[in-house]
Amino acid sequence: MNETPKSLNFIEHIIEEDLAKGFPKSNLRFRFPPEPNGYLHIGHASSICLNFGLGLTYSAPVNLRFDDTNPAKEEQEYVDAIKKDVSWLGFKWDAECYASDYFQQLYDWAILLIKEGKAYVDNQSSEEMAIQKGTPTEPGTDSPNRNRSIEENLSLFEQMKNGEFKEGTHVLRAKIDMSSSNMLMRDPIIYRILHKAHHRTNTDWCIYPMYDWTHGESDYLEQVSHSFCTLEFAMHRELYDWFLDQVIDITKVRPKQREFARRNFSHTVVSKRKLLQLVEQGVVTGWDDPRMPTISGLRRKGYTARSIRNFVDTIGIAKRENVVDVSLLDFCIREDLNKIAPRVMGVLDPVKVVITNYPEGEEEWLDAENNPEDETAGSRKVPFSKEIYIEREDFREEANKKFFRLKLGKEVRLKNAYIIKAQSCTKDTDGNITEIQCTYDPKSKSGSGTEESLRKVKGTLHWVSIKHAVKAEVRLYDRLFTDETPDAHKDKDFMEFVNPDSLKIITGFVEPSLAEAKIGANFQFQRIGYFNVDLDSTPEKLVFNKTVGLRDSWAKIAQKN
Repeated sequence: MNETPKSLNFIEHIIEEDLAKGFPKSNLRFRFPPEPNGYLHIGHASSICLNFGLGLTYSAPVNLRFDDTNPAKEEQEYVDAIKKDVSWLGFKWDAECYASDYFQQLYDWAILLIKEGKAYVDNQSSEEMAIQKGTPTEPGTDSPNRNRSIEENLSLFEQMKNGEFKEGTHVLRAKIDMSSSNMLMRDPIIYRILHKAHHRTNTDWCIYPMYDWTHGESDYLEQVSHSFCTLEFAMHRELYDWFLDQVIDITKVRPKQREFARRNFSHTVVSKRKLLQLVEQGVVTGWDDPRMPTISGLRRKGYTARSIRNFVDTIGIAKRENVVDVSLLDFCIREDLNKIAPRVMGVLDPVKVVITNYPEGEEEWLDAENNPEDETAGSRKVPFSKEIYIEREDFREEANKKFFRLKLGKEVRLKNAYIIKAQSCTKDTDGNITEIQCTYDPKSKSGSGTEESLRKVKGTLHWVSIKHAVKAEVRLYDRLFTDETPDAHKDKDFMEFVNPDSLKIITGFVEPSLAEAKIGANFQFQRIGYFNVDLDSTPEKLVFNKTVGLRDSWAKIAQKN
């Protein structure tokens, strides 16, 4: 039976049309071009998967290019983090490139523009230039410096390069059209002065090219065939093409810019500036805080690369922006971890249970299946003894018929173990239950094949043997913002919507098989959710992050409201 072919997205249609018109498939080349001024976030994952996915589809090379033209905001730390994230997502780049590789060529082309009368040095203030540039409905007016002589422009530009002017005093502008309906075409700035050390070129340069001048020319130098970017750059395409027209060699590939919609995500922000604000103000512990929408934060929280790729594939590529509910991302990680995560037992809010008729000092090791979704996962041994922990919420002295967990006079099954019956409980002076006394049916052992072991009871609880329990710090994460669109309010700052309960740290107890769990390992704590071992974990102190619950708790809240 033939599989239904996957439908093409509009980006793939663009490529297919170019190939149908005779563009050589061997000339296809794509790129992912992040600016190293922060960590990559879930929004970048769409661009990464798009470009590298196209590379896989068409067996074409994909460059990883860092648009590093602003030394005031860029750092080697961000370069390293970006490379790690792209590799972790499962992609390999053909060439590692930097816009700074082309600083000399870009400078030489700028000199050429000046000599051709297509660029000039302007020493107006930024306020004067803003006024002179006009409005979307009114044309701009020429700068008083627009008609400087070529010789004077060359001399001034050389002085800019030599560091003879202060920042903000002089810029190089392209001479295009001050009456253009596209304001980006009204003599855009090509170079500005920045007396700051660059993370790669150090202090070799004190003038730096602007993004629009750099981006298309870098694509051309790398012979990128298709340059895909988000919709906010749609108006930049005319300028992209104009700059290419000034340097293009018709015997070489001319890059084509096309745009797709950027995805916005509920209950989060993806602006690097705002993410940096969260870091600098200590709202989070760093760029890789598990509450952050960064790829490194998601990885630390326990998300898998496959779940993120599946998420990106599910939301697809669109022409219009929309808000994607992060619950879909949660669904993707649940679906993935359900297949691969070992099942274990951990109790996060423990209350002591004493099995009064269990032999004193005795213990036994029971068989427990690692993952019912994976036939190859095997099983492990879990210790059982007279005293165990269960979840405090799993016991009530009295409860209605819909409460199928432990209550006085009623039975439940302990997962992989025995059926127990609650007889009494002990309380402290404040009325809090400190201990539950139960009896067990010694013939009801799971898997023993006895008639009693097959007896049905409605409730099954997870538990941990107190004698063998391993103490662990458990970090319970919730959404960082209480509002669905925290940065969409004109009258409020996004920081007003920070969720004060986005992190709760508790002490739990886990089964001894987890004592040597490796950092990053994923587990399903049965009946609770998915957890992974945090970077802070040590042999002396286990630390788990809650990745996601077994069910979407926010969906329940939304239904109530």
